[in-house]
Amino acid sequence: MRNIERITVVGVGYIGLPTCVVLAQAGFHVHGVDVNPRILESLNAGKSPIDEPGLQDALDEARTRLSFSDRMEPADAFFICVTVPLVPGADGIERADIHIVESAADSIATVLKAGDLVVLESTSPPTTTRRIHQRLAKKSGLAYDSFHVVHCPERVIPGAMMKELRENDRLIGSPTPEAAALAKSIYDRLLTKGSVRVTDDVTAETAKVVENAYRDVNIAYANELSVLCEKLGIDVFELIALANCHPRVNIHTPGVGVGGHCIPVVPWYLIEQFPDDTTLMRTARTINDRKPLWVCERVEEIVAPPAQICVLGMTYKPDVDDLRDSPSVDFARELQSRGYRVTVCEPNAKTDTVFEFENLTLNQALQKDFIVITLAHREFKAAREQIAAVPHYDCVGLLK
Repeated sequence: MRNIERITVVGVGYIGLPTCVVLAQAGFHVHGVDVNPRILESLNAGKSPIDEPGLQDALDEARTRLSFSDRMEPADAFFICVTVPLVPGADGIERADIHIVESAADSIATVLKAGDLVVLESTSPPTTTRRIHQRLAKKSGLAYDSFHVVHCPERVIPGAMMKELRENDRLIGSPTPEAAALAKSIYDRLLTKGSVRVTDDVTAETAKVVENAYRDVNIAYANELSVLCEKLGIDVFELIALANCHPRVNIHTPGVGVGGHCIPVVPWYLIEQFPDDTTLMRTARTINDRKPLWVCERVEEIVAPPAQICVLGMTYKPDVDDLRDSPSVDFARELQSRGYRVTVCEPNAKTDTVFEFENLTLNQALQKDFIVITLAHREFKAAREQIAAVPHYDCVGLLK
């Protein structure tokens, strides 16, 4: 079997950069490719552009085995770690746009050699790996079976990526035993805990999609319960805590919606392909997408515009700096559209503004007419008593 020592990673964002670093720590020589000059400037100055626990220290440690540029370089293996966004359809179905993955593949094709391995880590609709394999063969001029393409979906969460990249079980979706063995030789060196599980490429792609869809459906159930509890006049957080005492029940926590670049996005990959057979997933998406509007309606029942409202928490989940697809942003904009004077308090954003909203300190936020708690950041947990003393609406049970 071929010995893999040099790896090129395409896309050095939230997933690609930590992947580069842990591969380098495992002893590989890694070249990261990105088109964003701000990211490259930061990395070539030795500074991580991402605020992730442990990442900067790991970057410093592995620096001699890392390089970054906007140029594709030959390697033994190539990792594709780019995003797959959604494009709205006229029928209400969001569709996956894989053009960034295709662009990454086209770039790899310029240096691809017989025997090389291409690893698609990007969460992708089922059958994408096979489409990329065909595209690579066409663009490179190589025979389809002269190189290897596998799907190994990332399974990490911001805030714990450096640990989970080394310890979570990894899936290798491969059409051939040879390709699976090559990919396994990489992940066996990378993992310090957990197992490498081998399956076919379509199963691996679908596994990652259903992992996210499961969480989306569970959160939709919790969000639906919050609506019912409001009508029943009972506390949804107490209800869920009591229900979860049952050994076979694990209801998630309701909130202002569902955010991030996986859970609200990935279910559409299956809904798009099988619209008549994904009723539950599509209903969950509808429930979760409507939750910011529902919370606005509850706030209107308590305080009228043009009251000053501060939204506590603007990232997509607690204790991270990732603002992508955050429902708190949608919620703040909806409040503003209804005539409220809206500010935000996001301690993980080191800027004076978050999008179009002034970003206040927590002390400043507590001076406003009303606050809405959309995330349980550690800073907010530490100030529960002060927050509880201000007129508020608690979306996440912070004060329970």
